[in-house]
Amino acid sequence: MAKKDNINKDELLALIIEGIENVKGEDITILDLREIDNAVSDYFVICNGNSNTQVNAISGSIQRTVSKELHDKPWHVEGEQNAEWILMDYVNVVVHVFQKQIREYYNIEDLWGDAKITVLENKN
Repeated sequence: MAKKDNINKDELLALIIEGIENVKGEDITILDLREIDNAVSDYFVICNGNSNTQVNAISGSIQRTVSKELHDKPWHVEGEQNAEWILMDYVNVVVHVFQKQIREYYNIEDLWGDAKITVLENKN
């Protein structure tokens, strides 16, 4: 699949983060995968919520925020039913919204240890 080069990645990242912060998502981390050979996307954005309700709310907020500003929607979304880990694929940016204990279990940040990692301060 071709990458969506018509969408500004910096603007997309900013809107995803805004969507997370709008519903008090926590522990926002950005993994820059651009220097990693055969990476599945340019960026991973990882965050967590405290319940399946909040995880769903974060996912919905991201989708509304991005859609309103960029008129774009995820190419694919998985995990909305049990809302322990929702994956939102915007092609160049993949968003992982976890419940805290599930995030700790899978520890994606360590799996992509070669990535440049940026941890954002909580604004909540």
